[in-house]
Amino acid sequence: MDVDNCPIRAIEEEWRQALLAKDEPTLRRILHPRFQLVGVRPSGFMSVDVEGWIAALKDMDIANIEIDVTDCAALGDVMVATVKACWKVRYLGQEIEEKVLLTDVWLETDVGWQIVRRHSSAIPAGAAD
Repeated sequence: MDVDNCPIRAIEEEWRQALLAKDEPTLRRILHPRFQLVGVRPSGFMSVDVEGWIAALKDMDIANIEIDVTDCAALGDVMVATVKACWKVRYLGQEIEEKVLLTDVWLETDVGWQIVRRHSSAIPAGAAD
């Protein structure tokens, strides 16, 4: 699928806006009840569900988030998006600025497209874009 015509692009942007606004009702509509975020960093990996993710968001001050959907594969009622992202946040008093590569798995449900899984890997400093 041509990434410019991928319906997930608009939803990724809606999610970004909801994060910046800490708009919990919109986030809960976008996040599937079985959502899991898996983050891989040099120090290890972590996994968090919807409730854990929303609880962590409440402790974040988000300065900026940039996203770029670079690929989108449509597989019936499932879409897989590759997203380059950069964010700057303060979480539990620690400032975090990083570039990541995301793999987002979306499922078309009765309420629309919802994200079921997000895999996040840090892009090493100095890596080519």
